Amino acid sequence: MTRGGQGLARVAVVVRAGAAPLWWTGICAAGTGALVPGLTGRRIGVLAGAALFLVAVAAVAYTRRGRYRALARSAARAGKHDVLQDRAVTARNWRRGHRWWLLLAFLAAVGSAFALPAAGGLLMAGCGVGLWLKAAWVGRLEQAGDTLLWVRVDWLDRRAGAAGGKRVKGYRTTGIAAGDAAPGGARRRTPAGV
Repeated sequence: MTRGGQGLARVAVVVRAGAAPLWWTGICAAGTGALVPGLTGRRIGVLAGAALFLVAVAAVAYTRRGRYRALARSAARAGKHDVLQDRAVTARNWRRGHRWWLLLAFLAAVGSAFALPAAGGLLMAGCGVGLWLKAAWVGRLEQAGDTLLWVRVDWLDRRAGAAGGKRVKGYRTTGIAAGDAAPGGARRRTPAGV
């Protein structure tokens, strides 16, 4: 960075980065696990998995909302020398930092199918949906303040990668048009003909 600028990643993109890998890995694990009758039988395993899915969605979507709000309220304006990280780079960094955790979670979910078929995979998929919902909530927070929220890249723990983690001491803000991601972390859509 030049002249003391910081690398900044979008908060919503960091939150959303794990949603798709957890969802697809969980669905694959649940599908594979459903092929195994397990100790409890498929019906009980799927019902237990559905309950775990709903619990995971609620837990992930609502955890640390107070911390995110507090960091957003005390956010400082980004400096002109700060460098805004692309959405694809942020997502790729998160996935690289978590690839072994995702593999271990997938193997654990498939292994748990011998006890409760499909339950572990549905739990993972629920975590993915919860992250999507949390990213959408961050997007509504951004739209309410008419700003985009950014976090310093060096404050993101490679293992945890949480945009609201203990290492994060504050957010930075920019105008709503900055960066290549829309509020909520989705890819910014460009109007036809632009």
